[in-house]
Amino acid sequence: MTTDAPLPVFERLGLPDTDLSRDAYAYVERATPDFVFFHSVRSYVFARAHARHQNLRAGADYDDELLFLSCVLHDIGLSEEGNGDQRFEVDGADTAAALLRERGVEERRIAIAWDAIALHTSDGIAARKGAEVRLAQEGIGTDILGVRRESLPAGLADDVHALLPRMDLGYALSDAIVDQAKSRPQKASPLTFPGALLRHHLPHGAQPTWYDLLAGAGWGDKPVGAVARRRAETPEQVGALFTEYLEAGDIEGLVSLYEPRAHFVPAPGTHLVGTEAIRTALQQLVDSGARLKLELREIRQVDDIALVSNTATLTGAGPEPVISTTTEILRRRPDGGWAHVVDDPFFN
Repeated sequence: MTTDAPLPVFERLGLPDTDLSRDAYAYVERATPDFVFFHSVRSYVFARAHARHQNLRAGADYDDELLFLSCVLHDIGLSEEGNGDQRFEVDGADTAAALLRERGVEERRIAIAWDAIALHTSDGIAARKGAEVRLAQEGIGTDILGVRRESLPAGLADDVHALLPRMDLGYALSDAIVDQAKSRPQKASPLTFPGALLRHHLPHGAQPTWYDLLAGAGWGDKPVGAVARRRAETPEQVGALFTEYLEAGDIEGLVSLYEPRAHFVPAPGTHLVGTEAIRTALQQLVDSGARLKLELREIRQVDDIALVSNTATLTGAGPEPVISTTTEILRRRPDGGWAHVVDDPFFN
């Protein structure tokens, strides 16, 4: 350990001073690395602060010991002892339930702790399962993503971080989840939070997407509506689809070829950022009746990034054709389609 002994931490943070709380605290301290242990304790401190902010009273509106147990044990699935064949949240819930059962905790309270731990990454569900489950997720979310941090008392986060350092928690925790999933892929099925993390660390296409799963279901379902719009399977196809959508006047198709924070230069000296601004510019291009011809000059691709240059000939937007050399940076999205990050037809 790199901080105070357990007793000073309990005194300074005012943790629930019961034998069961101390047992769980010592267990997590022993079983998990410091960044997990510190995060688990901080999550309770923030959860308790949220309860007070909401005028909830310990012992009346929620079980304070149970809230502490739920928070301090919520990532025990990332320990060696808690690492089974299920997603880490469920492994953790089962490990925590077994620990509490051994210590004679009644099944009603165990069930609440199980829900809090198993559902702590499940937005929209944990909040409907009772005060302890909801507060645990709020405290955990504050410590990971800063959710509701504005409602914390002034200075609380600084004080608790001085006692229990962050140690780059968000990334360290992500790495721990991915490390487990790489060795046991069954812990990270594609539609889970661990699966979403794992997908970023695998070769493109190794982890199926939702639409890949639908395609492999065997029922023969075909895309309809917006999903039916084709995606650019290669960097070269982005330009071909752009000219096709422009001719068809398909503004949504054109916008689909840009990332949400993409940069676009529709005319020299005009620099747009974001799909809403890009949509307006592209709508003006569609309304003008413009047509575009692209001839590929060069392409350089490294993994999921491509640099593309075309000779572009734009007609119909003005009295004379506009000929330019484009500079385009494209990125492959998680669904396999390519889209613009930067589209500048006038950068030479």
